[in-house]
Amino acid sequence: MKILMVCLGNICRSPLAEGILQQKADNAGLNWKVESAGTNGYHNGEAPHHLSQKVARLNGVEIGSQRSRQMRAEDFEKYDKIYALAEDVLDDIKRMAGRKFDPAKADLLLNELYPGEGRDVPDPWYGPEPGYHEVFKMLDEACDAIISKYAVINNQYSTIK
Repeated sequence: MKILMVCLGNICRSPLAEGILQQKADNAGLNWKVESAGTNGYHNGEAPHHLSQKVARLNGVEIGSQRSRQMRAEDFEKYDKIYALAEDVLDDIKRMAGRKFDPAKADLLLNELYPGEGRDVPDPWYGPEPGYHEVFKMLDEACDAIISKYAVINNQYSTIK
């Protein structure tokens, strides 16, 4: 299974989501590839924000080797699931993907915890360190839900392939 986490700049929320979910998938013995991207392209090639890296490390997740990239329409061909971390990001994804947008593949990440509620993961970039801890907690819980939801499906799919 291939999953893409998407936020605006790909330096705060989505790198954390990528690192958390990849580690959980690895720990569960799942052959998943998790990556991240941003919609605005302002930080292409940059490492995750220093506070995202710090909070990840404090929680046993290493994200320092990640580099920001901009989302592309072709990502809908490459990934099984694309998670937007906020409604404005999902709107950007739809616009950027154009005809390649597949509503069956794209959703808000927190809909995994709160189906249909359309909740956003707040962008911690605008505030101090405690916001990054809160975002980590939200992402950690959402990633647990993803593992629970898709692990059985993925393992069945793997045996069929």
